[in-house]
Amino acid sequence: MKKIGLFFGSFNPIHIGHLILANYILENSDMEELWFVVSPQNPFKDKKSLLSDHNRLDMVQVAVKNYPKMRASNVEFSLPKPSYTIDTLTYLHEKHPDYSFALMMGEDNLKSLSKWKNSETLIKNHQIIVYPRTFEGEKKDHEYLQHENISLISAPIVEISATEIRNMIKAGKNVRPMLPPEVFEYLDGSSAYR
Repeated sequence: MKKIGLFFGSFNPIHIGHLILANYILENSDMEELWFVVSPQNPFKDKKSLLSDHNRLDMVQVAVKNYPKMRASNVEFSLPKPSYTIDTLTYLHEKHPDYSFALMMGEDNLKSLSKWKNSETLIKNHQIIVYPRTFEGEKKDHEYLQHENISLISAPIVEISATEIRNMIKAGKNVRPMLPPEVFEYLDGSSAYR
């Protein structure tokens, strides 16, 4: 079975931190491909700062075009809203029965994993690769890290946030070093995030 890693996010915008992490996972795991799953509008996120689904998908596509093992996925665009990870995985398994899907997740998300829809099924049936995040005075031990399907990798922690990038663009500051060159070109001269 072909092993595919799934990296879910709004990618608003995708930045070099995402690519560094994706590349690290591909080079240090048995994943054969990594798909950036662009999540549609989240009802809890500020719509003013969120570019359209297709603009964000376009940015991911241009960002990964030179990485043969990475691709952009719009699978959630056609699924019922709100999108639940377990539903997306079920759909992908039906569409690609010969693929094995693993979930990429930030260490900070482990705390809320029990609140996810069908979290027990998710953990039981899927490999979950957890990448480190910084915590402020918080203990990093999680009961989930004891589960055989969950592994914590020692990926580099890149302190770049899409929110910070959007705020810098709005303030007229230079964000070129924080973005893949193709994404910088995509945004440069547009009214996005201004």
